[in-house]
Amino acid sequence: MSRIAATFEKLARERRCALILFVTAGDPSPKSTVGVMHALAKNGADVIELGVPFSDPMADGPVIQRSSERALKNGVTLRGVLSMVSEFRKGGGETPVVLMGYANPIERMGLATFVKDAQAAGVDGVLIVDYPPEESGEWLAALKGGSIDPIFLLSPTSSDARIDLVARVAKGYIYYVSLKGVTGAANIDTRDVEAMMARIRKHTKVPVGVGFGIRDGATAQRVARVADAVVVGTRIVQELADAKDPVAKAGEVAAEFRSAMDKQGVHA
Repeated sequence: MSRIAATFEKLARERRCALILFVTAGDPSPKSTVGVMHALAKNGADVIELGVPFSDPMADGPVIQRSSERALKNGVTLRGVLSMVSEFRKGGGETPVVLMGYANPIERMGLATFVKDAQAAGVDGVLIVDYPPEESGEWLAALKGGSIDPIFLLSPTSSDARIDLVARVAKGYIYYVSLKGVTGAANIDTRDVEAMMARIRKHTKVPVGVGFGIRDGATAQRVARVADAVVVGTRIVQELADAKDPVAKAGEVAAEFRSAMDKQGVHA
């Protein structure tokens, strides 16, 4: 069982919703990233999504785009991101880590090399925005039999056929993009989320995380009532960009969301 699956299984027994927090590797500085990861884990993150900086992050809104630009200016590469994960593990970090990014850096490294090195570093899952399930045969083959979960996206416009396809290949969790558009878009309607959760769960028992548009504890609390996980990205990336002490700020924001979600009570 993967570290992600074990985490969700434990949370299901406790009838608690997972908190998944996204930060861009190398932003606001490469030196701060591992400390930020530890702060997130210590203050309630059940999974850490670590963004791999890329020059054309097409699914991301302006806040995360700018964080990627800053990280690239800081000289952060995919190999550097793997080193950060390795350092996090060596420092005692046990929280599952998912790399989130785009195909180009992985293609440049080579699928086989990436999978081998990512496993060695302690990566638990990978979500590649431009590896749709229809075109992921080679990617899934490279991951087969290893310890890394392939994670895929669904959206409000996903058909039942697309949901079924993702359900057949996804492991770890499915990331439901709750809004049409890019990260950091407008606030979400939890009634729409609840309806989509029911559709997705007809096809799979893989946990479903909901992201995009979750900026505060109140929204996270509402989503936590219907989803298996709440994913927060833009809010925390913006907070870190403005912080004098990114590590302290990461812990503060993680605790805010964890506290709000725990107040909503256990899952039904």
